[in-house]
Order: sequence, then C-alpha cells, then structure tokens
Amino acid sequence: MAEINTGGGGGKHDGGKVRSKKASTRVDMTPMVDLGFLLITFFILATTLSKPSSMTLNVPDKTKQEETEPIKASNVMTVFLGKDNKAHYIFGKAANEDPEVKTVGYGYEFRQALMENVKKVGGEKFVVVIKPTKQSTYKNMVDVLDEMAITKLKRYALVDQLTPDEKKLLKDKAKLDT
Repeated sequence: MAEINTGGGGGKHDGGKVRSKKASTRVDMTPMVDLGFLLITFFILATTLSKPSSMTLNVPDKTKQEETEPIKASNVMTVFLGKDNKAHYIFGKAANEDPEVKTVGYGYEFRQALMENVKKVGGEKFVVVIKPTKQSTYKNMVDVLDEMAITKLKRYALVDQLTPDEKKLLKDKAKLDT
C-alpha cells in the first residue's frame, strides 16, 4: 500500500521559521509482485494444458514401392463408414463373394467387432481397410482412427474409393446410397 508520511514538517515553534511540509511517498510493491507471479503461473499452466494433440499418420513414400505378399481376404476386415454414425463391415470375404454385412455404432460396438475379428485371425495377420462413403463425416473417420489407436492395431489402410462390387453390396444389404 502507498503511505504518505506527514510527520516532521515545519511550523511555528518557538520562533522557528515557517517551513513547508514535505510529503514522503513510499509505495509497497509486494502485492504487485505477487500478482505478477500469479499471472505468470496462470499463463504457463494455461498454455501447457491447451497444447493441441494430434495423431500421427504414417503414409508410405510414393517413390519407393516394395513388393509385398498379397493379403488373404480371410484376414481382412473392410469397414464402410456410413450415415447416422454407423459403420458397416464385412469380414473374411471380398465384396463380390456375397458376404454378410454387419452394422455397428462407433465406439464400444466397433471396438468389440474389431477385437472379435482379431481373435479369429491373430493380431499380426489382421488388416483393417477403412472406406468412407459419401454419407460419412470427417468425425466418423477420426472416430475409427481413434479406435485403431486404442486397440493398438497397426495394420490398417484408408481407401478413398469403393469398387463397383462394394457399391452394389452396400446398396443392397446396408441400404446405403453410395
């Protein structure tokens, strides 16, 4: 707090001279320093807590193409991202082999479907192919990628186009307009 010292001024005392009072101001900076440190602490904590977190996505280099073994359809789960926050998937067959199309919601249902199919095949051989449709949203794809990270599945691919067989399958069995 600021204090004004008014003592010790001049005045008429026993024939003394008249002097003007000298006001001495002394500002206590302790509360200001405390406030400064509180603000610094707040901003440091607020900036470290609000750092954006992102998922790393490894994309293969287009210049280097390695020959790999073809993947068996019995080890592949193909996921079609649909409307109304639903995913449709086929497992173990290609679209032209008339597979059973199952529908699940994102989150726990989808995770259960993934883990069930991983148990059938084994973790090292299991591959997930993710195919968004026109009716899916960006959030749907992020939800599926989150599930891949949560279940720690490393072998998955994002494919942006549906084959004619897949379009026909989704139209007939899942009632999706692709």
